[in-house]
Amino acid sequence: MQRYFAVDNKLNISNSDKHHIINVMRMKQNDKIEIVSDNKIFLCNIDEITKDNVSYSIVRELNINNELDKRITIALPLLMEKKIDFILQKCTELGAYEFIFYNAKRSKVKMDSKKDKKITRWNLITKEAAEQSFRNICPKVKGILELKELVSIPYDLKIVCSTKENKKTVKNILQNSTNCDRIIIVVGPEGGLEELEEEFLCKNDFYSVTLGSTILRAETAPMFVMSAIKYEFMR
Repeated sequence: MQRYFAVDNKLNISNSDKHHIINVMRMKQNDKIEIVSDNKIFLCNIDEITKDNVSYSIVRELNINNELDKRITIALPLLMEKKIDFILQKCTELGAYEFIFYNAKRSKVKMDSKKDKKITRWNLITKEAAEQSFRNICPKVKGILELKELVSIPYDLKIVCSTKENKKTVKNILQNSTNCDRIIIVVGPEGGLEELEEEFLCKNDFYSVTLGSTILRAETAPMFVMSAIKYEFMR
């Protein structure tokens, strides 16, 4: 069964999704698909399929919720394109709610004039990953912020991943924060956050946590944290 996200409240899907149904999946009349609209999932029957269009009708609404109880935001520095693609895909599969990029001083990548095109492309990656992993929501990639903008967004729990020796582990923090609904995780670039950046976050209610005795790559850390969160809070 394939799942697609509607582009409007009439349960229409994109032309690229129709192309996927016709030319990639090679579906036929009376095959079934799932369409997600406003967090609701509908089982649909393909009534007619041609070389360039798909017509379908609702069979019934499905009572399925594959989402975590927590809304997890991953805040990422600008990294090499392949690393960003990998993080977005895998963290979407693990249940991330949204992604925010921020400018870190040690980041080797700077955003150029193609920012809007890249954000559109990143949102397509999360959409495809959400469909593949049967999510109820499609995580969004927000804009690129400065740290001072990042700390002004309200969250119930704020975590920054540190490369320093630290008595607090992500496990400790999660086990003592069961009543939080919105969580943000800030991951540093290669080489970690600068000391002043980490201090600034901690002064703004972020918990500095260690991910263990080994130093993880920038693309590994967010998946480690999302896996820990999913293990701790999944139903």
